Amino acid sequence: METLIVLLALFALLLAGVPVAFALAGLGLGMLFLGGFSPLMVPQGLLSTVDNFILLAVPLFLLMSNVLLKGGVGRDLFAAVQAWVGHWPGGLAVATILSCGIFAAISGSSVATAATIGTVAIPEMLKRGYARPFVLGLLAAGGTLGILIPPSIPMIVFGFITEESVIQLFLAGIGPGLLLIGLFIGFSMLYAKFGGGFTPMEKASWGERKATLLRASPTFALAGLIIWGIYAGAFTPTEAAAIGFAASLVITGVILRTLTWPALKAATLDAMRTTVTILLIVAGAKVFGKAITLYRIPQDISAFITANVDEAALFILFCALVLVLMGLFLEALSMMLIMVPVLSPSLAALGIDPIWFGIFFVIMVECALITPPVGLNLYVIQAVGKAGMGEVARGVWPFLALMLVAVVIIYLVPDIALYIPFKL
Repeated sequence: METLIVLLALFALLLAGVPVAFALAGLGLGMLFLGGFSPLMVPQGLLSTVDNFILLAVPLFLLMSNVLLKGGVGRDLFAAVQAWVGHWPGGLAVATILSCGIFAAISGSSVATAATIGTVAIPEMLKRGYARPFVLGLLAAGGTLGILIPPSIPMIVFGFITEESVIQLFLAGIGPGLLLIGLFIGFSMLYAKFGGGFTPMEKASWGERKATLLRASPTFALAGLIIWGIYAGAFTPTEAAAIGFAASLVITGVILRTLTWPALKAATLDAMRTTVTILLIVAGAKVFGKAITLYRIPQDISAFITANVDEAALFILFCALVLVLMGLFLEALSMMLIMVPVLSPSLAALGIDPIWFGIFFVIMVECALITPPVGLNLYVIQAVGKAGMGEVARGVWPFLALMLVAVVIIYLVPDIALYIPFKL
């Protein structure tokens, strides 16, 4: 009964328009006072939350992605990929997905990925006659790769909450990320074959390929450096973020010379605003998490699930349904901070690997990013593409279905996520 009351109170606050951070913190404080617990644990908990080395990666990755966005590297990246695959069936769509995947290996942010590649790809695809809903949906979905292919800010937060290895989470995201890229590309090529209505591109010459590849080579090198460094254990995710930020300044400010001082200032301010928002939500979730732990709500939910759900498949189905519904009115990070502490205690009893569950959770969070009415990527693409929300929403449904297909595939073949971190 207590659990139901708490959840109803939280959803009522969120539906009333209270910011997520203040809804979580306010409800948590109220529960602590009503329960007679010491208020001193609140500032202690907040300090221990933000005073964490792994969370330092968040502002650094945000700084890096914003610098790359303001420095216009998406234009060079898209041109290089387009020169190699643009003549394929649906070549521009294929180039868009591949560009999103490569930029995702740098940024760790879905918003930055969608905005960076969308700015370049949307006008080019529309000029070639691709249907607007398809183009907008493709970019919104392609942007979600920013949080599945490592590095990933939600994976950092998941590792922080569950105390699992962030490096293992990063490595586990590679296989599912490639799977999702393959599904998106396959659908795009089929759409191009049977949908028609666009102008195919001519095959680029070897000279054009070499020129565009040379121009984009610093961006490819940065993606390779981050993935290699994390995989080889040369540096931690936080160190990777710092190295990536420094490298992004060199690439955009020295090599390409596309980053101006006003653009750097704007990138810094944007990263600062997003960082403050994230850390406020994390802090609020810490207070809420402390309160529900003292009330033994996660333990009660875990006991209920263990007593009534004796198969991992049913548990995953239950989680998927809950997260799809929550994604209709909660943004990605809030879903993670609210639900991971509630669901993770049940994993051991059902024999579910927590690293695998982290990848499953991130894919479901990706679904929330393109689910109306609050999917963040929808608003990003709406702004970039100067389109209506209905037009963007119509285009994302096939890609949302493909994400759910990916969840089924990695459930049936868990080694897609677990082979690289544990067996390679």
